[in-house]
Amino acid sequence: MKSYTHPVPSGRFSCWLAAAPSWIFILFAISASFSTYFCMYAFRKPFTAAKYEGLTFLDSEITLKTALVISQVLGYVLSKYVGIKVCSEIRPQQRARALMGLVLASELALVLFAFLPDPWKCLAIFLNGFPLGMVWGLVVWYLEGRRSSEVLLAGLSCAFIVSSGIVKDFGRAMMGGGVAEVWSSVPLVGPSIASQMGQVSESWMPAAVGLHFLPLFFLSVWLLNQLPPPNKTDIATKTARRPMDGQQRVSFVKYFLPGLSLLLVVYFFLTAYRDFRDNYMVEILEDLQYSYDDNQTIITRAETLVAFGVILAMGLLNFFRDNRTGLIAAFSVMIGGVVLLGVSTLLLEMGTISGFWWLTLTGLGSYLAYVPYGSLLFDRMMATTKIAGTAVFAIYVADAIGYTGSVGIQLYKDLAAGEMSRLGFFKGYTWFMTFLGAFCLVASCFYFLGKASKALQEENLETTSVR
Repeated sequence: MKSYTHPVPSGRFSCWLAAAPSWIFILFAISASFSTYFCMYAFRKPFTAAKYEGLTFLDSEITLKTALVISQVLGYVLSKYVGIKVCSEIRPQQRARALMGLVLASELALVLFAFLPDPWKCLAIFLNGFPLGMVWGLVVWYLEGRRSSEVLLAGLSCAFIVSSGIVKDFGRAMMGGGVAEVWSSVPLVGPSIASQMGQVSESWMPAAVGLHFLPLFFLSVWLLNQLPPPNKTDIATKTARRPMDGQQRVSFVKYFLPGLSLLLVVYFFLTAYRDFRDNYMVEILEDLQYSYDDNQTIITRAETLVAFGVILAMGLLNFFRDNRTGLIAAFSVMIGGVVLLGVSTLLLEMGTISGFWWLTLTGLGSYLAYVPYGSLLFDRMMATTKIAGTAVFAIYVADAIGYTGSVGIQLYKDLAAGEMSRLGFFKGYTWFMTFLGAFCLVASCFYFLGKASKALQEENLETTSVR
């Protein structure tokens, strides 16, 4: 493999950030990365705010909405497999241009979505999902391998929790009005947005939402690109992060295969669980007797509460400076998350909590288990086992497997369990996720702790031999 020289800060603003107090750097990095990924969701999720009632895919038993969701996920899945190579090999100077190009391509696909007849909309939404699947890895590249990575990645992770609910509520408002008077009070852009509330069709709504967020996305990417690379202290603490070639990727998988397999089994079903809740939240809320007319911002409220819980838990992991202890803490949070799924469902069945709080707690539990996969878990794992490379590769292997599961579960719901309501299916899936997740996560935790102990022993032997 070609030698790789880690980049140094370039540009006046980047050099200033490198020398700034750590709290300034952390606030700036969280704001830039959060805003970048938040805006990306304005291109990915608004179409799920529409119900496409009474429409089926090519006169089959598969509803048009399910076909659209699956089509986008298929594009997303393919993107994750491509991203295993692209995102693990991309050079720093290429990231910003790649981010802007990917989102522009997704917006053009949404415009195509508006023009095409119903069955062909699946093609447009597939083309929309394909470029977006690589955005997460490109953003994580800016944040991993730093002493403050836990808190940075926790802040980034809250973007996809909060943004999904907000952009869906935004999309519903554009189709049905309802909150136009709220937007009218927002300076500068508020009146123009309010004038469109209730005036946009289900077909044009996704493209319209994306267009509103495009300028902010470009600004956010520019700010993100000002971040200086990890310094020498970061590298000493968290191990150097560098692009990985094909041979290194294969060696990584072979070295961690048993433990990685356990993690991927959980992620296969967990991603599908999170996606099912996210994509069909409108229908689940209606089954729980929460009508849109009386609960116009209920998704935003639920996901905001989830985000606060997740960022608190993830932020606390930053206090574990020892990498081994931090790895144990990350697994503990994940195991606690899947247990919360079962506990909250039991409380709902007992009538102790309302449907709103159950949906909020299942969101909190699923994201507590899900978020570390996309950031903290593999960052800690690589630091603990002293494996050089990038956590982005491990993240994309997991994502490719996870979104494959998302397609399978949604097809299973419509084809094998079509008579069940979305709510009934989701309840049963919650119990399944609780027991499977707890078993596999506990087993994988012990496996990686064994690998960490082996790495420590080898390091001690090398130190002794040098002396």
